[in-house]
Amino acid sequence: MAPLIEIFGIIFSAVIMLIIVQFIIGLLFAFNVVSPSNQFLMQVYNSINALLDPILRPIRRILPDTGAIDFSPLVLIIGLQILDTIIRSLA
Repeated sequence: MAPLIEIFGIIFSAVIMLIIVQFIIGLLFAFNVVSPSNQFLMQVYNSINALLDPILRPIRRILPDTGAIDFSPLVLIIGLQILDTIIRSLA
């Protein structure tokens, strides 16, 4: 049972890291620190978006529209942390 819990913890951590990397790359593009024509970063950003979009889409449907600010990644991070805590406490 313990190895399974550790695997879930690793998966949750990886998803949280992907969310943070997506956020940082988005900020770099938004503030013109890096040009969106940078093919490498754009590929990384699109790949992360393709991985996270199926997870974030249902959260975006539930949350109210806040304009330019997307709170769904924050909700996902909090949800994953809560789920990780629950799984570890049950074991």
